Amino acid sequence: MSRRTTAVAAAAFAVVAGSALGGCSSSDTGARLTAEGAYVPQPVMADMASGYLTVQNTGDGDDQLTSVTSDISDDVSMHRTEGGTMRPVTSLRIPAGGELALKRGGNHLMFMKLKHKPTRGEKVSLELHFAHSEPIKLDVPVEATNYNPEK
Repeated sequence: MSRRTTAVAAAAFAVVAGSALGGCSSSDTGARLTAEGAYVPQPVMADMASGYLTVQNTGDGDDQLTSVTSDISDDVSMHRTEGGTMRPVTSLRIPAGGELALKRGGNHLMFMKLKHKPTRGEKVSLELHFAHSEPIKLDVPVEATNYNPEK
């Protein structure tokens, strides 16, 4: 193979490989993150909502969810639920080869001081920020207030 052919083949491979990683976040620490199953139940209150999703880590290094930003609130916090008590935290661990599940009755997101009350069928923009990986952007559906995908 000539140098030019090799260079063209390498560039084509890079484009294909980059496309395959769409929706993913990688880091130099070995974490490889994807987010799935995200939803926001239509809030009952006008100023507060919750959010749920799962972050998968198929890599060989741990990472941490450190913050979340959204178009519906400038005040998004992460909460850990232990023994029925909800507490805000500054980060949530995503183990190598594991997942971080944010779900009803467990760890979750809270959107405070809503800019507007989202309604069922609307999409909410989220950006997940990590200690080591690139951010993940999501358009998340607003579901019925009583929606629970585990049922």
